[in-house]
Amino acid sequence: MSQPPPLPLESRRSSTREAKIIITIVCSALIIGGLGIFLIIHYIGASGITRPLDDKFGDQNLKSTVALLELHKIRYGRYPQSLRDLRFKGDWDQIWLNSTRYVVSPDGTKYCVEVERGWIGKPVLSYPPEFWQGTGYSPDLCAHSQ
Repeated sequence: MSQPPPLPLESRRSSTREAKIIITIVCSALIIGGLGIFLIIHYIGASGITRPLDDKFGDQNLKSTVALLELHKIRYGRYPQSLRDLRFKGDWDQIWLNSTRYVVSPDGTKYCVEVERGWIGKPVLSYPPEFWQGTGYSPDLCAHSQ
C-alpha cells in the first residue's frame, strides 16, 4: 500500500503556529496564577489575620526545637553545629526545624534559636527569662542583637 501524500506546507505551518499559541497561553496562565497565589498569601500574612495561628505554631516550633537542642547537648556534651546534625528526629520534627533559624557558638556551648515562620507569617514571641534558665540560649548570638 502506498503512503498518503504529505500535508501541504501551509497546514504544517498553521499547526506549528497553533501549538506555539497554546504553549504561550498555558505558560502565561501558569505565571499569572502563580503570581496571584503569591500575592494572596502575602496579603493574608500582611493583614494580621493569621497572627494568632502564627504565634501558636511559632511557639510550638520554638519549644520543640529547644527540646531537641537540649537533648542533643545532654547526649553529646555540646550543641550541634547545625540543625541537620540533630540525630533521632521524628517525622514531624523537620516541620519546626525548617521554621527556625539556629546559630551556635564556635565552641558549641551556647546557641540562639529564632522562629522565622509560624503558620504562614513570622510570629511575635516573647518568653520570660526563666524559660531559658538552664539552657544554652544566648541572645548575644541572635541576629537582632548584632
